[in-house]
Amino acid sequence: MRNDSIETLLLRHYGSAAPAPVDLQARVLASVQQQAAEISASARTASAWRERRVSRRRVLRLVAFSSAGLGILSIGFEGLRQVEASLIGHDTNKPAYS
Repeated sequence: MRNDSIETLLLRHYGSAAPAPVDLQARVLASVQQQAAEISASARTASAWRERRVSRRRVLRLVAFSSAGLGILSIGFEGLRQVEASLIGHDTNKPAYS
């Protein structure tokens, strides 16, 4: 993709006889400033998270709750498999080719 200027793209799309859109430069400038502010804010947020200290207790608690959540999810899937087996009428744990 070529790096065309806005003027070139407008000329290609509308032709040389078309008038320039109203406040084009102001709108483009406002859009660029807004994007720069968003990028700056996300960079500040990322930097703050990188520099934030986390205690061992908090990490251990996060790991414990994550493990417990995965265990509960596993139990839920096993229960779902049993419900499916009872609805279908046969055991879904047996291989199909025995």
